[in-house]
Amino acid sequence: MAKRLYVGNLGYSVTSDELQELFEQYGAVTSAQVLNDRETGRSRGFGFVEMDDDAEAEAAIGALDGNDHQGRRLTVNEARPRTPGGGGSRSGGYGGGGGGGRGGYGGGDYGGGGGY
Repeated sequence: MAKRLYVGNLGYSVTSDELQELFEQYGAVTSAQVLNDRETGRSRGFGFVEMDDDAEAEAAIGALDGNDHQGRRLTVNEARPRTPGGGGSRSGGYGGGGGGGRGGYGGGDYGGGGGY
């Protein structure tokens, strides 16, 4: 089974092809993809690489993690599996109760208004 690697802190100009070339120095790359923002099409600064050989993948992690690439310090590690539902939890329904406004005349500004 292929080992999937997370590659973070990529320069925004790095393409999927360049990412593949970077990792091919350490072994055969099954796939390499830099993720782009859906709306702008611009790189999100991270991607994923798949390598069939575990030893080659570990060699790539050892060689590239923390090293400089195009002026940026790369983060390379084994990708964690996606969690169902994607993303973090959002607790509370519609923002909770919150404390009820100013209501009534109980504030200190009423009464005793400075005489003439």
